[in-house]
Amino acid sequence: MADREDQFEVWLMDMGDALRRFTASVPNELAENLDYSLGSLDQLEQYALKLYPDIDAAKRAGEAARLDGFSRYIGQTFRRSLGGEWFIDFGDAKNVFHGLPQLIGLSGQRTQICPLTMATAALDRRSGTYWSTILKNHLARITASG
Repeated sequence: MADREDQFEVWLMDMGDALRRFTASVPNELAENLDYSLGSLDQLEQYALKLYPDIDAAKRAGEAARLDGFSRYIGQTFRRSLGGEWFIDFGDAKNVFHGLPQLIGLSGQRTQICPLTMATAALDRRSGTYWSTILKNHLARITASG
């Protein structure tokens, strides 16, 4: 288990560089707008929908780094708006997010949030606003609870 926890720490330490690599991998006109805003989530999600016709396309060999980039960007956008931090659970093998990076301590958070599964869920729902809608719902919950 220590090896997996060490790998997660390395994953966290690589966050800035990984996001820079991801931003460099998308079209320039999109990269210029990746400012961790609600609007940037929609633009990035729409790019993902063009890139991947379905979830299986995102799971193809060679797509892991790009999918990781999407999930990191989603997670960091949520963190900038809602606080919180990344964590990973290796203790409960029955947890649907076992071994996957998640967010905890977000303002307005009521359920587990796993940016990787959010990335793939958007490919299934195909709305183009799935990620921003979740963030808007959290922000509305914070405002409502005053």
